[in-house]
Amino acid sequence: MTSIKSLRWLMRKKSGLSDGGKSSFKIKQLPFMALLCTVMLFIVYRTTKYQYHQEEIDKKWSFWGQPKVYPSTSGKLKGLPRGIIHADSDLELRPLWSRSSSRSKASVSSNRNLLAVPVGIKQKQNVDVMVQKFLRENFTIILFHYDGTVDGWLNLGWSSQAIHIVAQNQTKWWFAKRFLHPDIVSIYDYIFLWDEDLGVEHFSPSRYVEIIKQEGLEISQPALDPNSTEIHHRITIRARTKKFHRRVYERRGSTRCSDSSEGPPCTGFVEGMAPVFSRAAWYCTWHLIQNDLVHGWGVDMKLGYCAQGDRTKNVGVVDSEYVFHKGIQTLGGSGHRMTKRQSGTGIDVRTEIRRQSTWEFEMFKERWNEAISQDKNWVDPFKSDQRRIRKRRDTKHVTI
Repeated sequence: MTSIKSLRWLMRKKSGLSDGGKSSFKIKQLPFMALLCTVMLFIVYRTTKYQYHQEEIDKKWSFWGQPKVYPSTSGKLKGLPRGIIHADSDLELRPLWSRSSSRSKASVSSNRNLLAVPVGIKQKQNVDVMVQKFLRENFTIILFHYDGTVDGWLNLGWSSQAIHIVAQNQTKWWFAKRFLHPDIVSIYDYIFLWDEDLGVEHFSPSRYVEIIKQEGLEISQPALDPNSTEIHHRITIRARTKKFHRRVYERRGSTRCSDSSEGPPCTGFVEGMAPVFSRAAWYCTWHLIQNDLVHGWGVDMKLGYCAQGDRTKNVGVVDSEYVFHKGIQTLGGSGHRMTKRQSGTGIDVRTEIRRQSTWEFEMFKERWNEAISQDKNWVDPFKSDQRRIRKRRDTKHVTI
């Protein structure tokens, strides 16, 4: 019995030693585990901070306020480090040299706007008055010379401050599509794409910009003086008692405009002679302009789709800053009205241009309808509004 008790005592002692050894090993592991957890937390923290830092850099690189999205073709740039890639440009003139003291200083202007005008030498005097007003307000000026004449402008004091682009017998929309790409004009808050025959006696660029900023007008135009030589749409006529307006009321003629009207030409509409676009609206509009339909007919009726939201709110006409539309025919106008064919017979250039414009208008409408039929995922943002308005109107009628 004594030997059996002794054996049991020895077994319990060994068991105690074994448990104690395990406990001792676990205690020794605790500092190591704490150190490992600390290292892991530090790695997670550094990774998260790096990702956040990269996102902030991407946002700074993007003029549109969104993180930069690299296109699928970015593989062509794989030989370059990402930080050296400069994917956009501008229309700012740069000096050939500068003083050493100013080289490190970045010439950044907080309020940059662009005026782009197709011009011919016959309208030099009117354009001179217009450009001088805009230059005083720190606008960048680009002139599209459709008549091939540039030397005649060089005696104007501001000529060297403007950018001159020459292409014979090309339209405003042809120039805009080729030289105002969104990546080129992304630094500008607003793009004024105007005709050359606008009188600016009652127009202040700075006050105009202040109004459209305050009212959130993504697409706008200055109102037309009621005495203008040429007016096509009632909504563009100046309302003397208003600062701006978004819609017009018309009860006569074929076009009826009322509170229930939700589209052009009653609301959400500006005309093509003096449109002004925000940066975001121009990004959309540039893609809407058809490369080969150079007269731009029909585009003004669809500009509301580029208003970055509700066109009845984001598109408007500014009354307090208005212009006088002289309605001067430029391309194919006076001096170029008749042109001889090889056969010797004459053609009326203005008539041919109007025929071409009409054909382009029909072509633009066909492309729009075809695009809608092909894009099954596209939903017309304004059709639902129209259905809702009709339903509300029908409900009121039934109630009455």
